[in-house]
Amino acid sequence: MSDYSDEIYAGSQKRNFMGHPIGLSVLFFTEMWERFSYYGMRTILILYLTKYHLFGVEKASMIYGAYAGMVYMMPIIGGYMADRYLGSRKAVTYGAILLVAGHGLMAVHGPAAYMSGDIVVRDEFYINIFFLALALIIGGTGFLKANISSVVGALYGPSDPRRDGGFSIFYMGINLGAFISMIVVGYVGETYGWNYGFSIAGIGMFFGLMVFLWGQKFLGGRAEPSNPAILKEKSPIGLNKENTIYLFGLGLVGVSWVMMQYDAMVIQAVGIAGLFMIGFILYYAYSQCEKVDRERLFVALFLIAIQSVFWALFEQQAASLTLLADQQYDLNFLGMNILASQVQTMNALFIITLAPVMAWLWLTLSRKNWEPSTPAKFGYAMLIIGAGYIVFSWSMTLDDSTSKSFLWLIYIYFMLTLAELFLSPVGLSMVTKLSVPKIVGMMMGTWFLFTALGNNVAGWISSMMGSNEVGAASGTLDLSATMELYTMIGLVSAGVGVLILVLTPLLKKGMHGVH
Repeated sequence: MSDYSDEIYAGSQKRNFMGHPIGLSVLFFTEMWERFSYYGMRTILILYLTKYHLFGVEKASMIYGAYAGMVYMMPIIGGYMADRYLGSRKAVTYGAILLVAGHGLMAVHGPAAYMSGDIVVRDEFYINIFFLALALIIGGTGFLKANISSVVGALYGPSDPRRDGGFSIFYMGINLGAFISMIVVGYVGETYGWNYGFSIAGIGMFFGLMVFLWGQKFLGGRAEPSNPAILKEKSPIGLNKENTIYLFGLGLVGVSWVMMQYDAMVIQAVGIAGLFMIGFILYYAYSQCEKVDRERLFVALFLIAIQSVFWALFEQQAASLTLLADQQYDLNFLGMNILASQVQTMNALFIITLAPVMAWLWLTLSRKNWEPSTPAKFGYAMLIIGAGYIVFSWSMTLDDSTSKSFLWLIYIYFMLTLAELFLSPVGLSMVTKLSVPKIVGMMMGTWFLFTALGNNVAGWISSMMGSNEVGAASGTLDLSATMELYTMIGLVSAGVGVLILVLTPLLKKGMHGVH
């Protein structure tokens, strides 16, 4: 691209690297390291809780569900603070600092739990340190997750045809970081000690922070506050508004620390918040919108709510599916001794290999006017993931041993990833296209809120699969309960998929030409 007078490139960053704005390379590696830390920690979390602290499946799954849910809920607040006050650069930097602190604290885990008779003895001081570490990660992700994506968008002008390709490259950074971390952190954590695995995840986040700070000169001011002067104004507590926001961020960490200790409250709070947002948006649609905009909002709300069912099934991979891999499957495959924490790498690997194929498929179908509509893609995603769990559950009846074929794990992760590629890439795009411009931020927040709800429900579903044993055996899954639940959630998902496909003509009509 050499002629920047062209209207299609107006507003784009001028300095390029391999055909894209040079700032994309900084954001690619920042996000790669951030996802390295997040997925690295997540891949060993459920095993750490059940094997080191001897939590039962129920409690460990609820802790995971609360954590994952809050990680997706906090970007609503962090995104607002960046848009209204901080700008993306300051928000991402602050979030990264909190993340480094949280991941570093995860490495301080104290003595392992042990059995005294029928009682599990844990060091409560270090348990509280563990919850504080999770709270710092939750708060840090809230300030970083949504805002670094905003910087990617800011590198491209509104008509720049490279925008979608830029986000695809950025998305590859996410999956590259996830893939590497699950191999490295999983291996170190299970082989040498959980604290070493968490330490490596923390080092990865530190590298991400350093890359972002070093690369500021390549962002061309695209991540600065829209009104820097407002940050210097005094807040009601006497500090300037910038420092007040940072203090507020620490307050969010405190709230998260409390919520993590009362994990059952999280799913209730997110559910109530979700119902409130649906009610408010419906009120707005009826009171402020004309017929076309109102019906588009109805379609968007329906699909936003439905996606929580998808995430409840998809996120079993970091909960019950990891425990299943550890307890029920032969992890020696093609001469490779795969660890339970490394099984999740299949999702990232399938994304990397299948995403280009799916992109080609949608383009080919679009040229022939055969590409499914957005609601239909949601329906197919629910059918695919539902069928995955139904067949996977049936497969467990074929072998009573604890050395079941690894091929079945490949199958379920393939189905999870295929369903993800039908739903996830089009979801956020759908929200922006169907929303009224005045409330597009609120609609995006509602999407993340229902994603958070799905993650919460994933932990709750996993919690119902535990055995009734105590102590070291309390982390063992009840295979019969697991098969029953997998079949049930598979049928529910398939039923939801059929419902969406039946309603697709009506939903397409309500979209009024938006594709």
